[in-house]
Amino acid sequence: MPAKEYGVFLPIANGGWMLSTTAPHPEATYAWNKRAALHAEAIGLDFIMSMAKWRGFGGSTDHWGRSLESMTMMAALAEATSRVKIWATVHTNVHNPAIAAKMFTTLQDISGGRAGMNIVNGAYAGEFEQYGEWDPRLSHEDRYRMTDLWTEAVTRLWTEDSVTMHTPYFDLVDCESRPHPVSRPTIINAGKSEDARRFQATYADGAFLGAATLDDMRVLSADVHGRAKANGRVCKTYSMLTVVQDETDELAAKKVKEWGAGLDREALTHMRRTWGVPEDQARAWAEGADGEAAFQTAYVAGSARTVTDHIEYIVREADLDGLMLIFPEYDKDMLLFGETVLPALRDRDERAV
Repeated sequence: MPAKEYGVFLPIANGGWMLSTTAPHPEATYAWNKRAALHAEAIGLDFIMSMAKWRGFGGSTDHWGRSLESMTMMAALAEATSRVKIWATVHTNVHNPAIAAKMFTTLQDISGGRAGMNIVNGAYAGEFEQYGEWDPRLSHEDRYRMTDLWTEAVTRLWTEDSVTMHTPYFDLVDCESRPHPVSRPTIINAGKSEDARRFQATYADGAFLGAATLDDMRVLSADVHGRAKANGRVCKTYSMLTVVQDETDELAAKKVKEWGAGLDREALTHMRRTWGVPEDQARAWAEGADGEAAFQTAYVAGSARTVTDHIEYIVREADLDGLMLIFPEYDKDMLLFGETVLPALRDRDERAV
């Protein structure tokens, strides 16, 4: 059994992953993200990852209204670090595959082979309508068909001297992209739909999955593992978890309550609308939501022992290869996690192996 991998989801957009006026509020600055990356390197995490976000959700917190660009920021962090994997995000409906291939070849060179490409095919129309890069005629299935062809183009450009492809979405004519990367950047994708899991098993080295229950997560993880194996490949599976840690379970629970009390219901309403929920339904849901809705992912709250036990349990029970972690208080929480929880997880992994 290989050791589990743990990384951090960087706060590339203001507010991080808390929709709350009373929670810690990281800013969308390079300084914030560099500190988080250096903490990740110092405490022994395996990777750092940043999303790509082009429009926020408003509300009293202006949630994600300010954000940095993923690939350029991660190139800087590749220079600032020496060990952690560097996973940046690209949208297939925004970047031509020839441009993306060259950019990630460059990131792979800067990072000394640590680069990863998180491929997203566009999900929230409002982000892309504002600058004319959203085609409403494309269905979910169409977008994944585009992403299949886009990824095929990128991977061919990384290995072939010339690529010609004619597709409904882009054209390459005697297209060159040299130098080729010495080793192929890692390919990542997030999604749990049938199309997403097929794509992950065919092209990706890592899949980020989400589910309502551990049983559902186990089924999804096994499905991706099995499909990849049938293709003669390996695709690792991950999920996301927010960590609220303190000296005792009671103190951690107090943080959860305090942060939940400041739930930004307006931003939550806008977020639901981007998911396709009608305005009246999104607003009614947000008005009736409890404080836990301030957390954008599943979370664990407790002492070091509680956090360690919970992480070990969900990774084992859901058959995951690792987790991407979110820390509301990036400086304080990451260092505390690195001193207390991560060594215990590594020790348990080593004994399990």
